[in-house]
Amino acid sequence: MHKNILSLLLITSLSLSAYSDYDMDGVEDTLDQCPNTSFNELVDIKGCSTASLVSPHHFDIIFGLGYSQVNYATLEKSDTTTQSVQLDYYYKNFSLQASTSFYNAKSVTSAKKELNDSFLGAYYNVKPNDKLTVRLGAGLIIPTYDDTLNTNNTDYTASLNLSYIVEDINLFAGYGYTVVTDDDIPTSVTYQDTNAFSAGLGFYPSANLYLSAAYHSSESIYLGVDKINTASFYLFYNIDKNWFTNFTYSYGLSDTASDNAVSLRLGYYF
Repeated sequence: MHKNILSLLLITSLSLSAYSDYDMDGVEDTLDQCPNTSFNELVDIKGCSTASLVSPHHFDIIFGLGYSQVNYATLEKSDTTTQSVQLDYYYKNFSLQASTSFYNAKSVTSAKKELNDSFLGAYYNVKPNDKLTVRLGAGLIIPTYDDTLNTNNTDYTASLNLSYIVEDINLFAGYGYTVVTDDDIPTSVTYQDTNAFSAGLGFYPSANLYLSAAYHSSESIYLGVDKINTASFYLFYNIDKNWFTNFTYSYGLSDTASDNAVSLRLGYYF
């Protein structure tokens, strides 16, 4: 009996030592015509990849805190703190975005806590070549903000953004147009469609870090109000393959802009 067990173990060990599968795809190395396939790939009987197990669908969720010295809903000078949440869905060159925020504005004469308008948008990236990316976007500004200025209708946005890579330098510019459908208040407030422009440059000091500086100019939704012009500094950092963070500082270049504004956001990508 013991002799039979010993023989069985010997045969088994000889069989195991004769079998080798370096990339662990289930195809023996002597028969594997593609010997270095990764774990996330399905292979055929020759050991060559037929499909990837990595999903093309990805998501992220981003939480943010911000501070500015103006309430842009009313253009009043005030200490305004903002808490925001953003959800994104990515599929190849297509993405969807949903975001909203809650603000707390305190001025000399008043204090107000309220939900801002919410946003739903869709984007599509076009790459004419390896260096240039064109991003087309469209979205809805949903009136979750409630006030006495008749800003209670859904507005519509369209955008075009360009990004060009020269070695480690990123040149970018953008244009946005918003159709404002809010009802005018006779003799008090007249609304207008708005144009917005931005341009800047960024670079990658390391694989996980991106820095940029930009100029932004946007028309106010209120007719007769000066444009909102700012200069900004932006930092993006990949903490690991899932977690990331970004920081923005903006300096006001017009009386209608906040003198100083900062925001810090933390996101998780999966």
